[in-house]
Amino acid sequence: MLSTTVIKEIIKVVGKENVLTTKEELLCYAYDSTPRAFLPDLVARPCCTAQIQKIAKLANEHLFPLVPRGAGTGLSGGSLPVDGGVVVDLTRMNNILEIDEENLVAVVEPGVITFQIQEEVEKRGLFYPPDPASLKTSTIGGNVAECAGGPRALKYGVTRDYVLGLEVVTPDGEVITTGGKTVKSVTGYDLLRLYTGSEGTLGIITKIYLRLIPKPEAKKTMMVVYDKLDDAAQSVSRIIRGGIIPVTLEMMDDRTIRCVENHKQMGLPLDAEAILIIEVDGPQILLDCQAHEIAKLCQDCGAREIKIAETEEERESIWAARRSVSAAVVQIKPTKISEDISVPRMAIPRMVRRLKEIASRYNLELVIFGHAGDGNLHPNILCDQTDAEEMQRVEKAIGELFKAAVELGGTLSGEHGIGMMKAPYLKVETGEAGFEVMRRIKEALDPNNILNPGKIFRGDSNG
Repeated sequence: MLSTTVIKEIIKVVGKENVLTTKEELLCYAYDSTPRAFLPDLVARPCCTAQIQKIAKLANEHLFPLVPRGAGTGLSGGSLPVDGGVVVDLTRMNNILEIDEENLVAVVEPGVITFQIQEEVEKRGLFYPPDPASLKTSTIGGNVAECAGGPRALKYGVTRDYVLGLEVVTPDGEVITTGGKTVKSVTGYDLLRLYTGSEGTLGIITKIYLRLIPKPEAKKTMMVVYDKLDDAAQSVSRIIRGGIIPVTLEMMDDRTIRCVENHKQMGLPLDAEAILIIEVDGPQILLDCQAHEIAKLCQDCGAREIKIAETEEERESIWAARRSVSAAVVQIKPTKISEDISVPRMAIPRMVRRLKEIASRYNLELVIFGHAGDGNLHPNILCDQTDAEEMQRVEKAIGELFKAAVELGGTLSGEHGIGMMKAPYLKVETGEAGFEVMRRIKEALDPNNILNPGKIFRGDSNG
């Protein structure tokens, strides 16, 4: 519990109207997009870097946790106050400070909604590609902290590929700036990469310099249906090996297809093992040629049906199937455990078979979809968190699916981060030595373990 003295000091920093203490208010910050919940002791809503500095210095003086938070859309428990303390709500810092069209850079505060950035730069004929599923609600600060990805990552990369500079408040309340508007910088250690994806455990991001690119002229979308999942995976490899890099290359397995069709009645084929949704972008003059070349490659790999959207309405109809997945699958059971393992592209069929075998062995409902183009699968376990026996089976299954991903040359997380949900399994991928290097970095930069304790190093004496 925070002392009365600490609460009064925080009120002095941010103002009484920006300090939340009632249980009803605190409950709003106890959750993210996982099934877990932890009540903070207080929520502070700073409006500037200087206020965050003062709060950080108070935290070190009185040794209470600080948990940075954006919109709370994370899927790994990264913004949950597992040890109580103060949630630092960054959503008041929501200004687009500059869009530099000459240098192709946007300078933004961490609380800006990602989609708002995209809309503003596209008005100027520019493009910010990272597109996590939560882009219309998630904040750019959260995207940077988690190194968010999205369907366009196949062609354009993830958030870290667009971060040119950061202003960061360190755990002891100092401010550092690393990078900026320059395209290249090799001055010392790569702190940009260190802080991007650090999940709020090493610093609080207060300003972000984002790389922009010219907006593509046009895009073309298609849906491809397969009787066999292996044929869909073979198509993914053949398309990329053929020299075409689509913007997106999404996959839905048979269970996902049935869930979406039951939910939306869109006329999806209920007997198919897989559907690919493929989109290309670039100069209009090239897109028809690319789309038909992709169609030919898919046919050669055994596709039974190919639909190429010729109008915006048809394109939206195709994407509606993919966007409906999350709403559709929760019709089965109320709790959705969303994972995001990533494996080499050609290991997708083996990974899917392993996932289905694990689900069958533990008698669990499982749907599989995701970004097939970069091997990033989203196995979603559908369960009921009020059923303790079922949740025990879920935990065992999750451990096995992570192990399977690593055994196939993959990773625990393609874009959701480690947070608290995946922390117990981190050593499966890093090993003891890799884990110890990361733990030492945390200890060196945050010796009092102020920032976001209980994340990444869960169960370790320093996390």
